[in-house]
Amino acid sequence: MKKFILFLFALFSLSASAEDGHRLWLRSELPNDVVEKIDPTMPDDDGYRINGHTITARTKMGLLYGRYALLRGEQGESHPFYKLRILNHWDNLDGTIERGYAGKSILWNNDLVIDHEKIAAYAEANASIGINGTVLNNVNASPKMLTRTYINKVKEIAGILRPWGIKVYLSVNFGTPKALGETKTADPLDPQVKRWWQKKAKEIYTAIPDFGGFLVKANSEGQPGPFDYGRTHADGANMLADALAPYKGIVIWRSFVYGAKHHGEDRVNQAVSEFAELDGKFRENVILQSKNGPLDFQPREPYAPIFDKMQKTPQMAELQITQEYLGQSWHLVYLAPMWKEFFTFVKPEKLVGIAGVANIGLDKNWCGHHFSQANWYAFGRLAWNPALSSRQIAEEWLKQTFGNEKGIVKSREFASAITSVMLRSREACVDYMMPLGLHHIFKFDHHMGPQPDGYIARYPIEWCPVYYHRANGDSIGVDRTHTGSNATGQYPEPYCSLYDDINTCPERYLLWFHRVPWTRRMNSGRTLWEEMQWRYNQGVSEVEDFIHIWQEARPEIDEQRWREVNDRLQRQLKDAKEWRDVCLGYFGKLQEKK
Repeated sequence: MKKFILFLFALFSLSASAEDGHRLWLRSELPNDVVEKIDPTMPDDDGYRINGHTITARTKMGLLYGRYALLRGEQGESHPFYKLRILNHWDNLDGTIERGYAGKSILWNNDLVIDHEKIAAYAEANASIGINGTVLNNVNASPKMLTRTYINKVKEIAGILRPWGIKVYLSVNFGTPKALGETKTADPLDPQVKRWWQKKAKEIYTAIPDFGGFLVKANSEGQPGPFDYGRTHADGANMLADALAPYKGIVIWRSFVYGAKHHGEDRVNQAVSEFAELDGKFRENVILQSKNGPLDFQPREPYAPIFDKMQKTPQMAELQITQEYLGQSWHLVYLAPMWKEFFTFVKPEKLVGIAGVANIGLDKNWCGHHFSQANWYAFGRLAWNPALSSRQIAEEWLKQTFGNEKGIVKSREFASAITSVMLRSREACVDYMMPLGLHHIFKFDHHMGPQPDGYIARYPIEWCPVYYHRANGDSIGVDRTHTGSNATGQYPEPYCSLYDDINTCPERYLLWFHRVPWTRRMNSGRTLWEEMQWRYNQGVSEVEDFIHIWQEARPEIDEQRWREVNDRLQRQLKDAKEWRDVCLGYFGKLQEKK
């Protein structure tokens, strides 16, 4: 094991002849006098204890995690908060990545060639931050994923990941047996279908004894599911769970559903409507996985009330590391503050695990933007310890990524200034994109840039930006109170009353929950229209300041990474101005017409 780890350290060093970001945060070397000890009395959870240069753990994985903890300067004892710390790759079998912004897949290609060196480096990066599971393919899964050819490839990948403590999981298409022509139906209560899945589970576990389980997107955005046969989510999930149970496998069933049987219902209400009555009806090895917000990974959303409604069903939170709605790989947006905000509403102990939609691809720096690496890092650190602060994680990442081999940056001023940029970046993004509770007014399909006037008749209305702001010359926002769609009614107290009353609703969620006159006075004393203008301009000003700070930091950073980040900051400023000008222009014209 030690030789393999040293090989990977050497691998990262050899690949870093230029500062292209390929080494991620793995730049420091362990001291020569590190001592490792096994202590069978410690908890059996892969935790570790560090005292000086001595690492003690119960397991070999604990010792491995301890090595990386020592590299980031930890002392004392640490244990993972969650047993399930899983990346979700939305990678397709042809090598493309849905919502991927860092090149093609490191896992899949049309030639079915597995890059052992690349995947081993990926495995080390994950192990260094405590990630212990990965879903290898897109939730919009191809039925081919469960053919013998691909199972053999999954076995090959699992063999590379196993020494790093990483289990593999697969997204499965619920209609697979029918799609492959091996059954006449995919009805979860059909005996032939049940036997097919049982046989398939046996085949998978024969090849991969430590296989983790299935992730399922069913009856959402066109994917097949149990509704196709008049069955429930519980019927579908339980059938798969029964097939995996003999091998201690789990089914992770996503709650991201809308439109399937909810014509006319507010999209943000549909997950609770669909799942609440099923609470307690799932098998013990079924976990419900829900996005942090009730809509779709927006720059800011209130937390998803499904986390309160499902008291008898184990749940995982799904966070999106890839920046689908936050500037993709063009914008510097540090996501730890968003995730920490979520944890102020959903206590970490209510969950059994955390999933993160990966932002990893074949780009030299893995993530497209050098600072997007920080979001991969932050996800792993929060999955291990959700009590860590956004600041601590940012400081750790900066020290390891822009420091020397000993993890020392050139100056405290540099570290302080760039940490400030990271901590301010998410709020800046909200301000220049969609302040005050605005949401989902992106350009169609690719979600890059503003389109507040977006409407396409052939699209479901839930895909159209005008549905989410409903602005006219008098007012803007969606009435989700008890007089509207009653989304507020899905929340427990005190949030139900807090959000339902326009006078107590936090301004950050105002237009999410309320339809508001443009002339309403805000906390600042400005009208809503004046406040919106101020927020958009504030967001642009923040990006201008980020550029100024980055330019002053040039002597502290290697030229290649400085230039590449600077180029993207210039693009971010251009985009921020476009958001401001398009949105204020559109909303302003509505008022002029009146």
